[in-house]
Amino acid sequence: MQSAAIRIGTRGSPLALAQADMVRALVEEGGGEGEIVPIRTTGDRITDRPLAEAGGKGLFTKEIDEALLDGRIDIAVHSAKDIPTFLPDGIVIAACLPRADVRDAFISPHAERLVDLPKGARLGTASLRRQALALRLRPDLAIVNLRGNVETRLKRIAEGVADATLLAAAGLSRLGLLERADDMMDVDQWLPAPGQGVIAITAREEDGEMQGQLALANHYESFVALQAERAFLAVLDGSCRTPIGALAERDHGGFRFRGIIVKPDGSEAHEIERRGSLGDAEAIGADAGEALKRAGGPGFFTGH
Repeated sequence: MQSAAIRIGTRGSPLALAQADMVRALVEEGGGEGEIVPIRTTGDRITDRPLAEAGGKGLFTKEIDEALLDGRIDIAVHSAKDIPTFLPDGIVIAACLPRADVRDAFISPHAERLVDLPKGARLGTASLRRQALALRLRPDLAIVNLRGNVETRLKRIAEGVADATLLAAAGLSRLGLLERADDMMDVDQWLPAPGQGVIAITAREEDGEMQGQLALANHYESFVALQAERAFLAVLDGSCRTPIGALAERDHGGFRFRGIIVKPDGSEAHEIERRGSLGDAEAIGADAGEALKRAGGPGFFTGH
């Protein structure tokens, strides 16, 4: 690794810092030195309304991307599901850490499972995907906007702001809070967000030396799965405004891709499954996106 400390940009939440620390440990295992540089993002400042209303997923990466392009940091660490569908010019995803649990965890003081919540219960979430999947199963639920970092959302559930919430199991695990989960949502009925469970490292496109160093730490299978899921998103122009779930994974020596699009009120959904070789993963994801785009029709994504 290079002799100067590698400046690692990240959001300042406890989970983001824990993830950045995992990357710093990798840098140091390679004989280098890592320095974590916390950056406050617009998404961290706006907590009073859903991201879809505030401007989408890019609000969690904008300031970090700017710091990367300006040279104030050398690499950036993100939860892959927070990375916008289309990266800014000059930035690439250079490596991924091994994927963690992809599932959503259900948390409630009132029920052990989502389906057991009392009629009309309030589900706290700012995720349109979680909202849509929940309403698909339980159209009687009331959705309450619940933003903030993991600890904040857990605290607000304990305070009774909502009766239940859903959080990424990977994040809970990285914070040592997995025991707070009452149930895990089965991916056969509840697909995760594209990229969920993956920690992605971005770098400047022009920085070939850094990309070469990161390639040594890249977890190929997780990287390929992320490529497939992001190709699926790109075809659907996925953002926080469209409920989309996807999961790419190795399966019996081959590759399996599953995707879903759901209307925000859960009233209509289209699902797809594709199989092939790991080498074709990105093309399979894009093909699945095209098929669901045709299945949903032009009105599906505009609400008409």
